This record gives sequence, C-alpha cells and structure tokens, in this order.
Amino acid sequence: MTGTPTPNAGKVLVPADDLRAFAAALLEKGGLGPEHARTTADVFVWAALRGVDSHGTARVPAYLELLAKGVANARPEMTFESGTSAVAVLDADRAPGPVALTAAAEEAVTRARAGGVAAVGVRRTVHTGAIGYYVSKIAEQGLVGIAFVAGMPNMGYTGVKGAAVATSPLAIAVPAASHAPLLLDMATATIALGKIRQARASGTPLPEGAAATADGTPTTDPEKAVMPLPLGGAKGSGMSLAFELLTSVLVGAPIFAAFHSDDPQGRGHRQNALIIAIDPAAFGDADAFTAAVDATLGTLKGLAAADGAEGVFYPGERSAAVSVRRAEKGVPVAAKVWRELTESAGKLGITPPEARSQG
Repeated sequence: MTGTPTPNAGKVLVPADDLRAFAAALLEKGGLGPEHARTTADVFVWAALRGVDSHGTARVPAYLELLAKGVANARPEMTFESGTSAVAVLDADRAPGPVALTAAAEEAVTRARAGGVAAVGVRRTVHTGAIGYYVSKIAEQGLVGIAFVAGMPNMGYTGVKGAAVATSPLAIAVPAASHAPLLLDMATATIALGKIRQARASGTPLPEGAAATADGTPTTDPEKAVMPLPLGGAKGSGMSLAFELLTSVLVGAPIFAAFHSDDPQGRGHRQNALIIAIDPAAFGDADAFTAAVDATLGTLKGLAAADGAEGVFYPGERSAAVSVRRAEKGVPVAAKVWRELTESAGKLGITPPEARSQG
C-alpha cells in the first residue's frame, strides 16, 4: 500500500533501499544537494535498521523543518583547518550533522592511516544523528572509532535546578575478525529525549529516576517530563560537562557558557563533535588484534548467563542482528511517522514507496 495509514493502524514495513531512496528524495526536495541528501538518509536508515527508531526516518520531518527555517544550511561551505598531520578541525558551516560527521570520519581514517591515530573536531553543525553510524564506518575500515558530541543544554546536572548540560553521547566501535564489531553507543542521560516523546505519544509511564519536570523534579508522567536526568547522577552529568570541554571548547565554539549567558544568540541550536580514529596496525599486527577481539567477545559470550537473562551480549551485537532481520523483511515505520512522511511527500510532489502493514 502507499499513502497514509489509518489513525489506528500499526507499523508499516518498507524495504530498506526504498526507504533510503524515499528519505533522500524528501531531503533533496527540502534543499540538500543529492550527495548530502543520500548521506543524511543513509544515517537515518542505518539507525532504523538497527532498531534505533528515535534516530531513524522519524527524523526526516524535523530535518525538513530545520532546512526550511534555515537552522540547517542546505548548501554549506565546509572547510578543514589542519593543526598537525594527526589533527584537523572541520568548520561545518551549519551543515546537517550526518553531512559534517561523515566527512569528519572519512578525514580521521585518512589521517590515521598515515599516522596511526587522528582526531578531527567538528564545530557549528546541526543535530548529529546516531553517532554510532560514524564510528561504525571507521570500524568497517579496520580501525577503532571513538566519537563525542556536545549540544544544547537539555538535561539536568546534579545539584542544579532545571536544564544545565546536554545529553551528550559517546560512541566507540571496535572491529573484529568474524564477530560483528563492538559498538557502544550511549548518551549521558538515563533516557533519550526521543523516548520521552514516544512515551508521551503512547501514554506509557516513564521509569523512575529517568526524567524530570522543568524545575528538575523527578517524574514518571510523560506529560510533565521535559528533560532527562543524567545517567548515574553525578557521573552522567560530569561526563556531559567533560564532553563539552573535549568538543565545543576544544574547537573554539563553546556552547555551555554561551547558553547560560545573557547573549540571546547563545540559545541558537548547534552541536560540536570530536571523532578519533585509531589504526591497530600502528600498535602491532592488525590481524592479530581483530583475532584477539574475537577471542575476547567469544569468551564473554561463553560465560554463564544469569538467571532470567536472555543470554550474554556485547554492545552492538543485538542491534546488528536486528539490522540483518530488518534488511531481509523490511524496516518497521510507525503509523504516525509514515503519515508525516507521506504528507511531506504529497507537498513536495514525491511518490512514496510501496509499504505493507506489519503482521
């Protein structure tokens, strides 16, 4: 079927390639160049394939709005500034995050191949998307990828009233010989903002200690929740502050201090990032390294599972398996999201791909 599902319909299934092409067509009509549209769509579909629906194609309407309002620059003039052979800073010129961070990851791999390790900072980008994507691309090249992101304060900080720091994420990808790469992709918040929105839409109570009202009072009511609370209290809030220093301050584009100042421009949406690539070959035999990674992961999976546990899994293992299944059977898209996508398609003169109801 095509078009808009009925309000009470469940999810629809769309082939991944069709969904990727559809998202790219929408983004291109929204102003992005063809290559940048494809890159951004690929990041969204990668997340959707792995079951991270909050960062999947549900983001397309929001990006169209960012482009329409000029918050995201549809035609950025991105420039690299090189400090040393192993360090560079990408001024993204408000490019969408997927465009800027993909370029930064590619630059980090190139420099790490030459010098063993490389760090690329990114300043002045807009919503980075699922940062696991970028480090995964580095791991696909046989390198270790590490990424930090800092954004607008939208999370509590231990001891502070109201929103103070960002839900700054961290991602690490480590290649293996035969296993799917280890992929740790986590925010410094107990729960993602997208999960709060999903709970609000479904009327599902939030977990205890996960979110708070505007004044910082913890709540399980998704209607009252406006911000997540830091993971592990002072640990999560401290990590977020550290990531602000390692990204925003390091590249000369502070967010935290400007946000909490009297300067109204300090509240303008922006994000910064730091991507690091490490070549295992610089430390010794790269094949021996990935073989040892396999042995480590295999040892973990061979440990006795706790009572009631579904099994023993390493970070990224289950999402990689979900990706395989969804690539074969189609990507589930929530009815509300599909309706928004098809409505946007109608306005932009794009024919949506065929979709079928999820059984």
